[in-house]
Amino acid sequence: QVHLVESGGGLVQTGGSLRLSCRAAGDTFTINAMGWYRQAPGKQRELVASISGTDNTNYADSVKGRFTISRDHASDTVYLQMNSLKPEDTAVYYCNAKRGWTPDVHIYPKSDFWGQGTQVTVSS
Repeated sequence: QVHLVESGGGLVQTGGSLRLSCRAAGDTFTINAMGWYRQAPGKQRELVASISGTDNTNYADSVKGRFTISRDHASDTVYLQMNSLKPEDTAVYYCNAKRGWTPDVHIYPKSDFWGQGTQVTVSS
């Protein structure tokens, strides 16, 4: 099994910066892609940024040019650097890890793992 723990959320003014961290533990060798999702009040959970096992990245249009996702494979940690923050970035941010096919499919089936979430609040 995989366990994810996020940190780095908090309060910041418009234009400020925050860096979120997510460390994975457990069967981390079975993880393929990782990413950050967020859910704002009254909205559905949406993908913010993702990074593949080979470090290819993908971003939501709303954060392109402002956010950067990175991955430290040695420490099983993924980061989200958030710059030029806006009030509309206010949300609970969740770390995600995805396990795809493995040779031992009955021991390590395909699955998604989620962290507990960390609150990001951007004031006007």
